[in-house]
Amino acid sequence: MSEDEKFEFDIANLKKDLAIEDMFVTNEDVNLLKKYYNKEISMNEMIDYIKNTTI
Repeated sequence: MSEDEKFEFDIANLKKDLAIEDMFVTNEDVNLLKKYYNKEISMNEMIDYIKNTTI
């Protein structure tokens, strides 16, 4: 399984798990996680982005 396939598989499982708790993952969330997964942003940058994003 390639890295991209594994990432998509993990995201699909995450979406299912969170949906059980009435929490939903948006495409923006997935894109942010992809950037972190691909080492385009750091954990701190991701956290700062999340903290500064309005719900």
